[in-house]
Amino acid sequence: MTRPGVLRWFWYAVGGRLPERYRDWVLHDTTSKHWKARHVLRSSVGIAPLCLVWLLLPGPIQLRLAIVLMAALVAYFYSCAYMEESIDHRLSRNGFPPGTGKRIRKEAFDAADAEAKARYIAIYRQNGS
Repeated sequence: MTRPGVLRWFWYAVGGRLPERYRDWVLHDTTSKHWKARHVLRSSVGIAPLCLVWLLLPGPIQLRLAIVLMAALVAYFYSCAYMEESIDHRLSRNGFPPGTGKRIRKEAFDAADAEAKARYIAIYRQNGS
């Protein structure tokens, strides 16, 4: 799996499409165990510059901090509320069929859930005998 460099990652974080050689990495990025944290990090790339601009505006620091806090909260709220749709769109832009991310994450969850159930049953039967 080939990881993009810093500049390509920033391009990807703001919604750009990566070349075909990063296809496996894009799928991993959007379906791995920490896909939600990765999404929030990518969202921060778009939110941080706006917050910096608002912080540098003239006026009382308390007002500027309040504006930045409110803007960041709203931006993160919407980013997280539409997380799955955003990820699905990101995968589609990079050449994957619609629904790929959701399907792969569900398969991984089902496999982990089956393993957890099997461990629970093994412990329960062992202690219940």
